[in-house]
Amino acid sequence: MNRQLCTGDENSVGMSRRRFLNRFGQGLGGIALANLLNATPASGNEISKATHFPPRAKRVIFLFQSGGPSQMDLFDYKPTLNEQHGQELPASVRMEQRLTGMSGHQASLPLVGSPFKFAQHGNSGAWMSEVLPHTAKVADELCFVKSMYTEAINHGPGVTFMQTGSQFPGRPSMGAWLSYGLGSESKNLPEFVVMVTKGQGGQPLVSRLWGSGFLPGKHDGVRFRPDKNAVLYLNSPKGIDRNSRRKVLDRIQQLNEIELAATSDPEIETRIAQYEMAFRMQASVPEVTDLSKETADTFKLYGEDSRTPGTYAANCLLARRLAERGVRFIQLYHPGWDHHSGLPGGLRQKCKQTDQASAALIQDLKQRGMLDDTLVIWGGEFGRTNYCQGKIEGGNFGRDHHPRCFTMWMAGGGSKPGFSFGETDEYSYNIAADGVHIHDFHATILHLLGIDHERLTFKYQGRHFRLTDVHGTVVDPIVA
Repeated sequence: MNRQLCTGDENSVGMSRRRFLNRFGQGLGGIALANLLNATPASGNEISKATHFPPRAKRVIFLFQSGGPSQMDLFDYKPTLNEQHGQELPASVRMEQRLTGMSGHQASLPLVGSPFKFAQHGNSGAWMSEVLPHTAKVADELCFVKSMYTEAINHGPGVTFMQTGSQFPGRPSMGAWLSYGLGSESKNLPEFVVMVTKGQGGQPLVSRLWGSGFLPGKHDGVRFRPDKNAVLYLNSPKGIDRNSRRKVLDRIQQLNEIELAATSDPEIETRIAQYEMAFRMQASVPEVTDLSKETADTFKLYGEDSRTPGTYAANCLLARRLAERGVRFIQLYHPGWDHHSGLPGGLRQKCKQTDQASAALIQDLKQRGMLDDTLVIWGGEFGRTNYCQGKIEGGNFGRDHHPRCFTMWMAGGGSKPGFSFGETDEYSYNIAADGVHIHDFHATILHLLGIDHERLTFKYQGRHFRLTDVHGTVVDPIVA
C-alpha cells in the first residue's frame, strides 16, 4: 500500500473524514480493513509512481553503531597524530570549541595517534584500519562520508538526532517517516523492524528512538527479540487456535468500525491495521526468524556468531531475510562503542563482533541481486576526540565525544561505490572540505528512495514538520 508523498493538512483531512463517515457510516473502516486484507507487495513501477521521482533504493538497512566509533582509528587515517603523539592539542586547531564535561576541565589535552596499522584497499584505495579486515575486502562497494558533523555532544541528543532529525524527543524516527511516506512492500511483515544486539551494555537505547512521534502509531518500528517470542504479545494463548483467533478479530473489527464511524478517531484506524498485521505476523514472523534453512556457506560468510540468536551477525543475516520479504526499513543497533577508556582493546572487540557480518551483508545482498536497490548505512551518532580523555597510560587510553567530524559509510541503493567524500584536517578535529550535516545526510537518504525531503511533511500543532526540519541539502556527489 503506497501513499502519495505530498504536504498534507491533517486538520482538513480529519474534517473530510468526518463528513464522509457521517454520510456513509462504516465505509471508511470497511475500506481500511479491505485494503489490509487484500494488500499485495508493491512492484517497482508502483513504487516509482508513489515517489517524487524514480527511486534508486527500495529499502534501507541501517547498521547503527551506538556510542560513537572512533573515526581516526577506523577510516580517517591521520599519521600526524602518530607523529605528534603525546603533544598538546594546538589551540589553533581547537579554536576554543565546546568540550564535554568529561574532558573540558583537563589541564592537558594530549594528542593520541592510532595504535592500529592502516593500509589502502581495493581499486578505490580506501584507507582502513587493520581491525576491519573483512570490511576492507568490500572497499570498492563503499561510499565513505568522512566529513559528517552534528551539534549534539552527548549520547542522548546525539542518537536522537541521528534517528529522528532532532535532538529533542518526540519526533518521528526515520523508519517511521518512510513507513508513512512509502507504505509497505509486504502484506505480512511490518514496514519498519528494529533489532538490538543482545548483551552489549553501553548507553541505553529506548523505544522512542524507533517511535512514530506525532505520526499515526501504526508507523512505529516493531522490535524483533532473539527468543521464541520474537515480537512481544504476538502469539496466541494456549488453547486458542488460528481459526478461533480469526473469529475474535472479526468481531473486534466490527466493533472498531462502529466506533470509527461514530468518532472518526484516526487511532481506531491504527488499531484496525495493527490487529490485522499481528494476525498475519503470527505466521510470517516464525518463518522469517527461522534461520535453520540457511546454508552452511551462508553461516560461514556471516561468521559462526550468526548461528546464535541476538548477536550482531545473526541480526545482519535476519536483516537480509527481512529485506528479501519487502520490509522497508530495517534498523540494527549495536551498542558499546563509547570508549572513554581502554580504547585499543575495546575497539578491537567491537570490530570483531561487527566487521565480518557487516561485510557479509553487502556480499550477500550483491550475490542475490539486491544491493542495487538496498541502501546499507553504517555509523554512529558522532566521532571521538583526537586527544586522550584523562592520561595516556602506556599503550592504553580513551577518547571523548567529538561532534565536529566523523565518518559514516553507505553501500548500494544508488550511493556511489568506491568513493570517499569530504575531508578533515590533519588532526581529524575539524572539517577541511565538504561538510555533511545530519540533515544533509537524511536528505540524501530520502533522495535515494525517490523522496524530495522538503515535500514529505506532516502537519502537527500548526506546523508542517519533516525529517530534515528546515535544513538539509542533497549531497549530489555521493549519488551514483
